[in-house]
Amino acid sequence: MPLTLAATAIAIVVAAAQPPREATSLLGKPLVSPPVADGVRARLEADLAAARSALDRAPADPDARIWVGRRLAYLGRYRDAIAVFTEGVERFPKDARFLRHRGHRYITVREFDRAVADLERADALVAGTPDEVEPDGQPNPRNIPLTTLQSNIRYHLALAYYLKGDYAKAAPVWQRARDAVKNPDNLVSATHWRYLTLRRLGRSDEAARALDAIAPGLDVIENASYYSLCQMYMGTRTADDVLGAAGTGPSGAAVVYGVSAWHAIQGRRAEARALWQRLVEGPDWAPFGVIAAEADLAREHERVDAAPAFCYQMTRTAPDARMSASCVRSGSASVRAAAAINPSNGSRVNRSSSAR
Repeated sequence: MPLTLAATAIAIVVAAAQPPREATSLLGKPLVSPPVADGVRARLEADLAAARSALDRAPADPDARIWVGRRLAYLGRYRDAIAVFTEGVERFPKDARFLRHRGHRYITVREFDRAVADLERADALVAGTPDEVEPDGQPNPRNIPLTTLQSNIRYHLALAYYLKGDYAKAAPVWQRARDAVKNPDNLVSATHWRYLTLRRLGRSDEAARALDAIAPGLDVIENASYYSLCQMYMGTRTADDVLGAAGTGPSGAAVVYGVSAWHAIQGRRAEARALWQRLVEGPDWAPFGVIAAEADLAREHERVDAAPAFCYQMTRTAPDARMSASCVRSGSASVRAAAAINPSNGSRVNRSSSAR
């Protein structure tokens, strides 16, 4: 076989062995299905097979279709899950559960606009209707479901707004998510995100009041990570203490992101960026903490990219050393380059003046 044909054949075999791309990160990185341990994968595959069998027996049963989608997502097959939920949306257009689950998985694959559209539709469909407990696909140690359809719709909708940087829309929906279920787990998770959202809106007093309901000794079953973060915001635990106790997986990512956001709102951008980078470099890209870190890093990059144009315009309209100095202090090499040249006449700015 000619060398070029052999190389092509090898490339085809290697490509076929790679898992399909599920998404592209907000930083441009291709994302394939996260790794699943062999023992866990065998159990998840068996659960999926059972769900498919149930759907084959009852193809008109919306619950059976939902479980196939959920089981696919637990295996990291998010695009396949979205396809199943899309079939459900088409067959059962008034069943908000399909929009709720598809919206969740649109968040996972970084398609926030589609997530918002689905979750807003789901929120409208359930308005004024009785709520219902949502069964757990991966039950907690006490086997007590802690969320409802409406709390999950609101939670994921608020999260999608937050990830888009639309904090003004996110804040009231976080409150609605918190009000939907009266248990400690929902209280601490919704309060964590609402607190960060309000702080980013500059509403510090309101953020502080949001923590009033966080009492010592809450009986938290699943969301100990969010409880620890709320305690950090209250000042009863330190960032180092909370980080040191963080585990792995989604709960660990939630803690790392919470501490990073805490640093960011306190003006410690370097510490925040280091933790964001730590999250996005990990092997599991599906946790909300990782997605939020990507979103924050992407916004950081956008600010840096926009700065040279801003400085160029400012030095054209107000070509003095003080404006150039503010551009230099923004820290980007490209910004410093833009600030070092005064475009009005092409001359270099006096560096002794710009240092002030």
